[in-house]
Amino acid sequence: MTPLLEFRNVTKIYSKGLLSRATTVALDDVSLRIEDDQPTIMTVAGESGSGKTTLAMLLLGFISPTHGQILYKGKDIAKLQGEERLAFRREVQAVFQDPFAVFNPFYTVDHLLSVPIEKFKLARSKREARDKMEEALNAVGLRPEDVLGRFPHQLSGGQRQRINVARALLLKPRLLVADEPVSMVDASLRATILESLRRMNREYGVSIIYITHDLTTAYHVANSIIVLYRGSVMEAGDIDRVIRDPQHPYTKLLIDSIPWPDVNRRWGQTEIKAREQDHGSVETGCKFASRCPFVMEACRKAPPPLYQVAAQQAAACYLYEKQPVLAREQLSQVLPV
Repeated sequence: MTPLLEFRNVTKIYSKGLLSRATTVALDDVSLRIEDDQPTIMTVAGESGSGKTTLAMLLLGFISPTHGQILYKGKDIAKLQGEERLAFRREVQAVFQDPFAVFNPFYTVDHLLSVPIEKFKLARSKREARDKMEEALNAVGLRPEDVLGRFPHQLSGGQRQRINVARALLLKPRLLVADEPVSMVDASLRATILESLRRMNREYGVSIIYITHDLTTAYHVANSIIVLYRGSVMEAGDIDRVIRDPQHPYTKLLIDSIPWPDVNRRWGQTEIKAREQDHGSVETGCKFASRCPFVMEACRKAPPPLYQVAAQQAAACYLYEKQPVLAREQLSQVLPV
């Protein structure tokens, strides 16, 4: 069956200026797929500068890959036109990080929700449009009488973010890109927003790509995870396996930074080296070598392939060179639904 979404060896390279030949590889030969008949929640995790948001912008069609293809239902999104492109825009929705910046302050919530209904002809009357808005707001835990008729500045950050989710839900999407959706709301509201995402997946069959640097929220919401570092996949697999038993040194450092509620667990048990100065984009070895506490000579000579360290776990590290090599195109084999 044709997958819902497929990245085929996607690379994105940014230049550093018109007069400079220096470049930055934001995403490096990434392949993944999400099946059409198996709605899932996939986390893309990593620190700032790892390529997470670049991946989201590529998927949404806001930027084009330097190399490779991005396919939606088997068709290159860069070549979609007419009705196919309109369908793509309706079926692939996004919830962004900043709930304060995405709204026009001069429009009420009613207008913000009615525009997609009118644009995509989702209702035949104003009464039907109103019913759809109320249904979407109820689905994300908001009472319509509390938010309809109000301007964005009259709402809290958590309410605005849930309206973002409701707006996406109105269109009955097939895929939702959630880019750091809870990083700017109070901790007390994060669980509510995450539950709204889980409900979209569970009850409406929406696949979600959840982009975050926060592995604690990723652990509670996702089925699978891809860990990026400077544009490359370091580790991937079942979320429970990767968080509980990380295999790549970089993933171990990320896990070690989580404030676990355990007085016997000490932060910083694994050494974290400072990042070496970036002298350009030319690299011959592992991108994490300059920070890795287990660096070997082989790490500086060539980037490691992905090794399948378990049935649903892979790591790009020479520590596992005796394990089977997994081609980049086979990454989805270790990602459960």
